[in-house]
Amino acid sequence: MTVTDPPTSLRRSVTTTGLFFFILGDVLGAGVYVLAGRIAGITGGAVWVPLVAALLLALLTAGSYAELATKYPRAGGSSHYATRAFGPFFGFLVGFCMLAAGIVSVGALALGFAGDYLSQFVTLPTMVVVVIFLALLAALNTRGISESMGVNRVATIIEVGGLLLVILLGFVVMGRGGDQVDFGRLTELGTPDKGPVAAVLAGSVLAFYSYVGFETSVNVAEETKNPARSYPRALFGALLVAGVVYALVGVVASATVPTAELAESSAPLLQVVEKAGFIPPVVFSVIALVAVANGALLTGIMSSRLAYGMAKDGLLPGALSRILPGRRTPWVAIIATTLLSMLLALTGTIEVLASTMVLLLLVVFSAVNLSVLVLRRETADHEHFRVPVVLPVLGLASCLLLVTQVEAEVWRYGIPFLALGALFAGIAVWLRRSREGTGEAT
Repeated sequence: MTVTDPPTSLRRSVTTTGLFFFILGDVLGAGVYVLAGRIAGITGGAVWVPLVAALLLALLTAGSYAELATKYPRAGGSSHYATRAFGPFFGFLVGFCMLAAGIVSVGALALGFAGDYLSQFVTLPTMVVVVIFLALLAALNTRGISESMGVNRVATIIEVGGLLLVILLGFVVMGRGGDQVDFGRLTELGTPDKGPVAAVLAGSVLAFYSYVGFETSVNVAEETKNPARSYPRALFGALLVAGVVYALVGVVASATVPTAELAESSAPLLQVVEKAGFIPPVVFSVIALVAVANGALLTGIMSSRLAYGMAKDGLLPGALSRILPGRRTPWVAIIATTLLSMLLALTGTIEVLASTMVLLLLVVFSAVNLSVLVLRRETADHEHFRVPVVLPVLGLASCLLLVTQVEAEVWRYGIPFLALGALFAGIAVWLRRSREGTGEAT
């Protein structure tokens, strides 16, 4: 007997393979194309070390997501978990941080798409590019999750292919040898103002940003055919693949490009391509644009599903939970989150928008690791993934450790978002209780 989803729910059409590519495509985003140089400036020549360390830290929190997403396969994701564990106030606050991080990220990616990579082909006003770019992504998102996943598969293959190309060309340069190839840089850790341990820890904060994106996948768990089986396989598989790719990228970049030169570059991987001499640099601009667009698409899907899930929980206006007939996509949530991303992109800068994202997500990750511990007392009526209790504890500790490395400038941008989230959370809870009280009274 085939179980049919009710017409007011999201369609279960995402397979394990589709979910794997969703996560991999979101993790292998635009960050890796620009962060290798900054990591080298903080850590030293051994860029691969903080990349591997960040993978291990990400896997800890991923374990908590795997348990909660399969236990509660709801589009609300992190917000839904915090609501069940700590009540609607914290649920709203966590959801707001996650939602704000997603909307901010899409705005930053829209600006990135309108920047230097696009100028290699055409010069247009940033405002025009941002509006058209985000409108097209919203249209694809509204069209359907299956169509979005299809575009994501193609884009992810291009992204992965571009990084594999960098790795291959790097090994070619390493095989040729020469004055600039230095394998000794692969073990150089530390800078004049930081010892090896401090350098790796500081570099891991930036490297952790490269893995951000895996958390968005919980918001499509409700649209996954068999979450208990598919989600853990897709999540851990995608993170491990991304980790191997990142580590190899770090190896070839460190060995083929002098550390000082790498640290000063805003396009570090392009230097590896140029040293090989086989591929026109413009090809890399195409790959980078695909990476940015794919990251914005997937983050936009997350943001709209999170807004939809919070609305179903009564934490946001009910209109955001409306489903487009036939397409069964949350069209009101898609429009609302897209318009906010446009507003941020048109009034901010990439640096300002990006600086708030990591802090907001560390707050979310801390809450998720706490939630999985609190919700152990609840039982589910279906099979779900379960992690050893030590992993959420270590995941929480890793988030707190990374928070200590957040710079003061980031706190100045992040604190207003957190304060606004707390204010909205208090208002939302008060309104919700007022409605419930009125209902009881009548």
